[in-house]
Amino acid sequence: MLDLTVASIPVYFGTMAAEHRHLRARAAEQGPSPADYTPQDTATSLAMGLGSLVVPLVLPKVVRHVVPGKGRYGKVLVGVAAAAAVATTVADRLADRDEDGPAPSTTRRRLARIARRARRVTGPLAVGAGALAVTTSFAARTDADVQWAAGGAERDRGGGPAAWAVAIAGWDFLYYWNHRFMHEVRALWAIHVVHHSSERYNLSTALRQPVADVLGLWLPYGVMARFGIRPYVLTQARALNLLYQYWIHTEVIRTLGRAEEVLNTPSHHRVHHGSQRQYLDRNHGSILIVWDRLFGTFEREDERVVYGLTTNIDTYNPVTVATHEYRDIVRDVAGSTSWRDRLGFVLRGPGWAYERHRQLAAEGEPIVDDPDEAVTAA
Repeated sequence: MLDLTVASIPVYFGTMAAEHRHLRARAAEQGPSPADYTPQDTATSLAMGLGSLVVPLVLPKVVRHVVPGKGRYGKVLVGVAAAAAVATTVADRLADRDEDGPAPSTTRRRLARIARRARRVTGPLAVGAGALAVTTSFAARTDADVQWAAGGAERDRGGGPAAWAVAIAGWDFLYYWNHRFMHEVRALWAIHVVHHSSERYNLSTALRQPVADVLGLWLPYGVMARFGIRPYVLTQARALNLLYQYWIHTEVIRTLGRAEEVLNTPSHHRVHHGSQRQYLDRNHGSILIVWDRLFGTFEREDERVVYGLTTNIDTYNPVTVATHEYRDIVRDVAGSTSWRDRLGFVLRGPGWAYERHRQLAAEGEPIVDDPDEAVTAA
């Protein structure tokens, strides 16, 4: 089947070229702006766009072997997660346990040191293996083709306008919630942060797409197939959803008038890419902005948007762009001393992680690379 997002590649380059010419002329008259194209930023966005096409072709073929209940190594993955979790729990008990008396023995101190070092490995291993087991298992069972075969074909809604309308509206609704979760759950933010990493905002930014969707846990779009929406219709609904999002990554279009009340527009999406506090985690919709209005996440564009992250990563390296948040999560999980913190650094929001870092630093227990070299806060 023709993938509309791939078929539109010539359109991407043509419209980017036209926008670039317009912005260059504007910059000559009004001065530079965050919308302007720069070689390094554009190259990174294009590289991430290429990666978002190539990696999903490869990564699922790799992880399918470890899907619990389906892959030949599924039981191994679950076993590794369980064993690492037990080892981490035991290490937590040993790391801080002192024997009776004014000071622990040399043996107890040595055992505690070994335990602290061990949990820095077993903690991330338990969380990573467990997360992979859950995400791959859920994805495999909610796939559109699986849902279609499990009963959707018996409820076939056909390929007419009604089925297409349900597929497009349903995808848009589920996308709103999945997009919102990507901003509110750090493990999902690690996937999505790629798209927000640019401090520029133009059509090339739309192509700066995640490459690790297979590692996420989503409200399943495929469930619509269980209710009779054909899988190929869902595939095209996805493509139309993505194509709509492309053109709203621009400063060239300022407002669409009354359409702003219903549709997601460049103005609304500029807000979504803003790093100011008033703009954080707002306007998650794709085609329709009505979901944000209904569920309390709408914000109108007011002050000029400052694009990027609250703490920018200052690199154009595509590998770093794609992996920096995962690196930080592993560091945080490795440095945690309790399951509350380990799971919190993965399942709670990015903002919670920042706040927890501040709390730990105030308590004299900052997350550091080597706990034995930690300097207690004064």
